[in-house]
Amino acid sequence: MNKTIGILAHVDAGKTTFAEQLLYHTKSIKKRGRVDHQDSFLDNHDIEKKRGITVFSDQALMSYNGSNYYLVDTPGHVDFSPEMERSIQIMDYAIIIISAVEGIEGHTETVWQLLRKYKIPTFFFVNKVDRVGADPNRVLEEIKTDLTENVCDITDSLKEDQMEKELIEFIAERDEKLFEKYIEEGYDKKLWFNTIISMIKENRFFPCLKGSALKDIGIINFLDKLDRLTFTDYKNTGLFAGRVYKIGHDDNGSRITYIKALQGSLKVRDEVNYGDEEDIINEKITEIRSYNGDSYDMINEVKAGELFAVTGLSKSSSGDGLGELKEKVNYEMTPTLKSKVIFQSSINPKEALKFFKILDDEDPSLNVKWDESLQQIHIHVMGVIQLEVLQYIVKERFDLEVTFGRPEIIYKETIDSIVNGYGHFEPLRHYAEVHLKLEPTERNTGIFFENKCHADDLTIGHQNLVKHHIFEREHNGLLTGAPLTDIKVTLLTGKAHNKHTSGGDFREATYRALRQGLEKARNILLEPYYNFRIKVELDHMGRVLSDIQNAFGIFNPPKTEGDKVSIVGRVPVVNFMDYSTKLASFTHGKGSISLKFDGYYHCHNQEEVIKIIGYNKDRDPRYTSSSIFCSKGQGYVIPWDRAEEKMHCL
Repeated sequence: MNKTIGILAHVDAGKTTFAEQLLYHTKSIKKRGRVDHQDSFLDNHDIEKKRGITVFSDQALMSYNGSNYYLVDTPGHVDFSPEMERSIQIMDYAIIIISAVEGIEGHTETVWQLLRKYKIPTFFFVNKVDRVGADPNRVLEEIKTDLTENVCDITDSLKEDQMEKELIEFIAERDEKLFEKYIEEGYDKKLWFNTIISMIKENRFFPCLKGSALKDIGIINFLDKLDRLTFTDYKNTGLFAGRVYKIGHDDNGSRITYIKALQGSLKVRDEVNYGDEEDIINEKITEIRSYNGDSYDMINEVKAGELFAVTGLSKSSSGDGLGELKEKVNYEMTPTLKSKVIFQSSINPKEALKFFKILDDEDPSLNVKWDESLQQIHIHVMGVIQLEVLQYIVKERFDLEVTFGRPEIIYKETIDSIVNGYGHFEPLRHYAEVHLKLEPTERNTGIFFENKCHADDLTIGHQNLVKHHIFEREHNGLLTGAPLTDIKVTLLTGKAHNKHTSGGDFREATYRALRQGLEKARNILLEPYYNFRIKVELDHMGRVLSDIQNAFGIFNPPKTEGDKVSIVGRVPVVNFMDYSTKLASFTHGKGSISLKFDGYYHCHNQEEVIKIIGYNKDRDPRYTSSSIFCSKGQGYVIPWDRAEEKMHCL
């Protein structure tokens, strides 16, 4: 049986040490490494050893009681959340490590929410019970209050196949039919043991165990229960289906695609298909590698449930479905900051861009952009720690010295009215006309496309071209030049010329129609918001509420929990980026804060931001709202506000 097990935690909760113990007890490694000794099996990159944190998700192989385990160690720092999320999608089960001293911390809640999004069955391990100040019972209550009520400590209540009455009653209370069966039939060892297994798999029950990874307390007990309470049922029959979860490059520069097989089997020289329905790519597998830490073995075939890597796929990206799996994963962890790449003038910018495009291939959240007018490279990041790590990586891998500009907020734009946009492109020997309807949609839904154009007006091929041009890149808004979002674009009609329409004409007409519509709409600036949870002593509640209001945030009625208060709400990222440091200062380290990206909403200081950015919509080299018409063999420009009356389809 193949099982993929992920280990997740807030930084410094003991995640990597816990992984070392599992590998040691399954005889996968001969010696237990330590983060502080820079010799742990999974933190094998130089930057991870030097900083003492996990930056990259890596996997190790282990076997226990006849099952093959793929152990995935994930980053615990919030700046590397996208890397962590990409690994979550391929987990069969997850283990959340929580310190018995610090309890639930900010990143723990983010991890939990992502696991719920992907519906990953989850175990908890309360670590560091040997430390001064440890209180595992308090942590268990925190889990029940902040994460889920369906958690129960099974450290001592489940031995072999025997369960204590308290655990059975806890399980029975989660299901009315089970409760009736318990009242009528009492204890049936097989029934209740199988019930726990199925409830874990269905995300209706979350086991919790406690111990100390560093002192090797409770590790074997955890491993045994993990093994007996988990199962997978992958099918080796049928056509191959898999999920891409990571892209990398080896020391020779070969592009590596990391995959989880979900169905069937795959062999070297087999062809796989992936991509959009309108742009399906077929490529041949040239190598299959089985990775264990930073080393790998060459193999000829993989089967369902296995993690592996291949060469031969040139355009695959994280989240892609392969073979029979068609849908692509949309990731939730989105950077809210952007930064400029700074390098010496003697370096060719296009050479530097080539290196950053490689990093962008491996981490799509970087969203590397080249600004032609400024001759600058811009990247998206989660925070300053990520920039420090990137600086090291660029030097180590590409021997390129870079620094980064001060991180700035990433804004977006949308509209608040329904308009039609018209674009016409007709210089000599070219022709295309596009009519679009633009409508605002709900916040954080992105861009939708609907086609209402009749084939008598525009061929299916040209209709598909318009759709392709809508999604081929981000489109600039009018207020700050920020990316456009939360808009439904409907193709109403259009026109082509049998002789003169050529490649690129519909791109020009589509962009102009989109821009002309924006000129007529009410445009809105959006900024990123955090969803926050703050816990402080009652004495500090007034100060925190005042800070939230001053930051233009909103909050729900505070909830009192003993001598502490919990406050949940939403606040602009720009005003709360550094609040954790401020909170720690005035609460003397006793206050806690959890920050999670909550999407984009109306900018609280729109006019101020527009003025600071100073974007001129009429001087954007990539966009124009004007149309081009032709008369007497000569093309001429018509401004957006007069273009509508000239359109040929009206």
